[in-house]
Amino acid sequence: MSIKKIFYFAIFLIFYQTNVLSIEPDVFVQSTVNRASAILSKNIAKNEKIDELKLIAKETVDIRGVGFYSLGSARKDLNEEQKNNYSSLFEQYFLKSFSSRLAEYTNPQIEVTGKEKLNDKYTIVNSTLVATNERPEVKIDWRIYTKNPENPLIRDLIIEGLSLARTQKEEFSSILNSNDGNIEALFKSLEEFSKN
Repeated sequence: MSIKKIFYFAIFLIFYQTNVLSIEPDVFVQSTVNRASAILSKNIAKNEKIDELKLIAKETVDIRGVGFYSLGSARKDLNEEQKNNYSSLFEQYFLKSFSSRLAEYTNPQIEVTGKEKLNDKYTIVNSTLVATNERPEVKIDWRIYTKNPENPLIRDLIIEGLSLARTQKEEFSSILNSNDGNIEALFKSLEEFSKN
């Protein structure tokens, strides 16, 4: 094989791999909800569903990013030990909160309806939770972090216009304000939630 052919073959491989490894945000969201739906449809115990949902969350959600966003300006005052402690506590809190709420659903059907690229780092993916006899249709927008197109991650869910990340940030801020900004009070609250 000539040098020229090797060169073009190498270019083809790079181009091919880039396109194969890159995941479109809307495809990522639909794939994620399909995986969750398959788990929720299984005839297994609720605690087993929760364990499987936690694994999906660890793979698809930027838990650390969501955690530090939720902490707001208070994160600037933390030392490294406190940051590590907070990250660990928040992950436990988030996984329990996310999985236990989702496990209440049986086969939620979510359909992706569109997407809007905000910039190289973020894309909003629009979707709808299909109505049933028990619940109305719900609009859900997913804020997807796409800085690494090979590994998109969920940063926020906006349900009928309400940002879950922002709501959580306000909740944490309220805890801190009620305790004179003492971060240990927030740590204790997260720990107690995770244990119950």
